[in-house]
Amino acid sequence: MKEREDRITRQSFMKTAAVAAAATALGSALKPALRAFAQTERTAQREGDGEWKSTTCQGCTSWCSVQVYVVDGRAVKVRGNPNSKVNRGNCCARCHLSLQQVYDPDRIKTPMKRTNPRKGRNEDPRFVPISWDEALDTIADKIMDLRQNNETYKYMLMRGRYSYMRDVLYDRMTKIIGSPNNISHSAICAEAEKFGPYYTEGLWDYRQYDVSNTRYIILWGADPLSANRQVSHYLSVWGDVIDRAEVAVVDPRLSASAAKARQWLPIMPGQDGALAVGIAHIILAEGLWYKDFVGDFKDGANKFVPGQQVSEEDFEERHTHGLVKWWNLELKDKTPEWTATKTGLPVEQIRKVAIGFGRAAPHAICWVGGGPAMQVRGGYTAMAAHALNGLVGSVDNIGGTLKANKEYTLQFPAPDAFLDEIAKAGKAHKKIDQRGTKAFPALKEGKPGSAVVTNNAADGVLNEDPNEIKVAMCYMNNFTFSCPQTDRWERALSKIPFIVHLTTHASEFTHFCDIVLPSVHHMYEKWGYVKAIGNAHRHVTLLEPVIEPIWDVKIDETEIPWLIAEKLAERGFDNLLRHYQEYIDPETGKRPTNEREFALYSLKYATHHLWDPAEYKGGDKFTGWEHFRKTGVWNSDPYPYRKRWSNMATKTKKFEFYSETLRAALIAHAEKHGTTVDDILETCKYQARGERAFIPHHEEPYLWGDEKEYPLIHVDYKSRLNREGRSANCPWYQELKDLDPGDVPWDDVAKLNPIDAKKLGIGDGDRIRLISKTGQIECHAKLWEGTRPGTVAKCYGQGHWAYGRVAAKEFGKVPRGGNNNVIIPADYDRLSGSTAFYGITRVKVVKA
Repeated sequence: MKEREDRITRQSFMKTAAVAAAATALGSALKPALRAFAQTERTAQREGDGEWKSTTCQGCTSWCSVQVYVVDGRAVKVRGNPNSKVNRGNCCARCHLSLQQVYDPDRIKTPMKRTNPRKGRNEDPRFVPISWDEALDTIADKIMDLRQNNETYKYMLMRGRYSYMRDVLYDRMTKIIGSPNNISHSAICAEAEKFGPYYTEGLWDYRQYDVSNTRYIILWGADPLSANRQVSHYLSVWGDVIDRAEVAVVDPRLSASAAKARQWLPIMPGQDGALAVGIAHIILAEGLWYKDFVGDFKDGANKFVPGQQVSEEDFEERHTHGLVKWWNLELKDKTPEWTATKTGLPVEQIRKVAIGFGRAAPHAICWVGGGPAMQVRGGYTAMAAHALNGLVGSVDNIGGTLKANKEYTLQFPAPDAFLDEIAKAGKAHKKIDQRGTKAFPALKEGKPGSAVVTNNAADGVLNEDPNEIKVAMCYMNNFTFSCPQTDRWERALSKIPFIVHLTTHASEFTHFCDIVLPSVHHMYEKWGYVKAIGNAHRHVTLLEPVIEPIWDVKIDETEIPWLIAEKLAERGFDNLLRHYQEYIDPETGKRPTNEREFALYSLKYATHHLWDPAEYKGGDKFTGWEHFRKTGVWNSDPYPYRKRWSNMATKTKKFEFYSETLRAALIAHAEKHGTTVDDILETCKYQARGERAFIPHHEEPYLWGDEKEYPLIHVDYKSRLNREGRSANCPWYQELKDLDPGDVPWDDVAKLNPIDAKKLGIGDGDRIRLISKTGQIECHAKLWEGTRPGTVAKCYGQGHWAYGRVAAKEFGKVPRGGNNNVIIPADYDRLSGSTAFYGITRVKVVKA
């Protein structure tokens, strides 16, 4: 009878956890939290009684420095931090949604354990509350079992979003335990987006864009007013940008940015590479390339004549490499008429955009987002689009595309001295995501097998290739929802005997776990830091506990690893704890003695050279730690334009239109597997052969599904309200959903062009089913001219069957709408390791 009373079923999870577990854990500490929204009006009248406290919003990858107004120990409103030179005192709607997250009654409030040994979507986990001691003892015992059996390589750490305290848990703990399997979320974020700039200019990173000084912007599958990096900054200046510069948006749907643009190019999904090389053809044929950067013909006469080869001897390049070879191998025949046929865009519009972009050189930006890059053949598309920045000389230039400014944070102490023989042997095993195999070159920074292949980890687990996984820890992630072909993750997690989830909310991932550890909310309850770029600056911004933790929660990246290290030391394995004790407070010289000290000391250690005046290297200068903490953010020196011209991290040190850097990487991968580059490309589903493998070029889109059976192409995109996919349990998210053009409050809609809807006999508001080769979802139809005919556009973010009483219609059972990833197949841009989300699948739409 007692067991039955303690058991928390799927149906009663939210109600019981909110009352019994939290009350037991905190007692009187609940008072300010439970009244978080009870006295808003009175609080607003007492603003002078409160205090603005600095912290950071991680609601998207903008990572804005913000301030929270705290009254009587509770957060009541948010604003941008005026001390930041990146977001400059601005913040977007996502910041404000965080208030509903931190005070969400559906948060996990105390450690939980699974009592149902069977796992599966239809299995009730039957979670019961437990103490932190019991949870940590259980975790330590499982890790020690692996060590005693020399099976440490069967441990896996899965990381979603993170702060830069990540390596405490993600890297150091995983290595010292003895596993190679630290799997990040990066490949479901935007790795293919980095592929283009790396194999042209040697930059495997995100770029910042000097919009305040530009004259022309082509947004390529990017929507900076909604869902790109530094949304707050771009929102604040975009009115001035469109007054001064031409903006053209390449996107099959009318995005928020497209609605404000001079030109909207509703391209056929997957044909972005065709448009990029078509624009390059026009720029060269019209003589509009930027000669101070690229160079010129020796006799001054333009020999880039459509359809004609050019002698490489006739052209003298300055800061670039391989322009004539690129023309001869790819561009000479890519006329506006050819481009129009491929893209479905008018010849006149293609020419107008290309000529306008070329004439704006060098103050012109080709802004490549995830849309064109995260496709099965997206790496080459990313190269083709980014190469336009090289043609107009905007790379590293005023009004162009910039890398991150220099900063001076420190790496955590190296773990090597704390790896024993068991750890060294375990760490030598292959990774579970199969990076570096013949079919997954994953060429991060030119090194085969160096990039993560996040979504393929599910197949590695399912197939026990290269081995089984017995113990997994995961934080700030929900791969069961956020990765394409979600059923694979459900089956993979069901197969792992022991999983720990560090999380704020019970998500779809949590459903398959054995221990659930309640984590702090990053913006309000955590020590940490992140780095972000924008406005020709970089900032390092602090995450700080601006309120007392509301529930019995711990910091995921520091406090929990320390507590596990203590438990392991009690069992005779003290290597991890001894390592963490090396994180000495540089201000006092003290070693940490508990998890709270460790969280603070490790942050002070990593940021030491930013706040200690004796270690000053550049940027903002502080008098000490307390000055930095109160300010909340360090800003870099202004951007040093043009310093990288002919000093790029490519094989030639120049911007490569013919990529010697990619050539070397592909040859290295082919030789590793005893084959040819052509064979590698065929295995990885690319069309290029021979020399074309080393240049930016057009490849036909790789689409799942036959056009006759699945006549529409699915277009996935991100909401301006998605807090990294964690917004759906916020009522404000649901109420304000129509901030995304074409969407509807408190609903989940697929947007059909009225032309297609008429053919299908579907009316506005009809309940419909989207069916692909890999799954089906249900939602409502929205007839909208902002969707290109032949496509169906649907925003990612709805479709949760867990995560809370708002996110799901019935927690654990009935989703609110449909999750796009159910119908997106698991496929990859294998050169980068990136998951393909866009231009990948056809669907059919029927009435439900």
